[in-house]
Amino acid sequence: MAMHSRFGTRTLVMMALLTAMEIVLSRFLSFSAWNMKIGFAFVPLAAAAILFGPAEAAVVGGLSDLLGALLVPVGPYFPGFTLTAACMGAVLGLLLHKKQSLARVCCAVGFNLLVLSLLVNSLWISILYGSPYGGIVAARLVQCAILAPVQVCVIGAMARVFQPMLRRAAAQG
Repeated sequence: MAMHSRFGTRTLVMMALLTAMEIVLSRFLSFSAWNMKIGFAFVPLAAAAILFGPAEAAVVGGLSDLLGALLVPVGPYFPGFTLTAACMGAVLGLLLHKKQSLARVCCAVGFNLLVLSLLVNSLWISILYGSPYGGIVAARLVQCAILAPVQVCVIGAMARVFQPMLRRAAAQG
């Protein structure tokens, strides 16, 4: 008797593609300073969350950070960032996998940017570089202010584009 795997071949291939896309967008196509990054690396993570759910999105987020740090390092590896990236995927998946609305998108983006990116990642930067936490948070507020409306608009548009695909998949069982 074969066991049914949640991570089927098609899902694993899509997760691998989204992981590769996130690495490219994060490492090569983002504006980065030592304490902030602005770009579209959130797009593959949000796609994994909407299409597959929290576990799969957490894997895409964590693997993207780990593989990106190993393949294209931009500083010393710190596992806290990998944990945060996985948590970001899980949050997006929990709020956006089964039902998308403007309120859910805003909650997911708000939690990820304000709690995980601003507070938690700033803590990791402070620990890693020995910089004052308050100063890092203050500097990274600009990043959140820029990314919040962009992420809400892009993820909201993605959710609308994926709706027909999700309905077909649900109808097929």
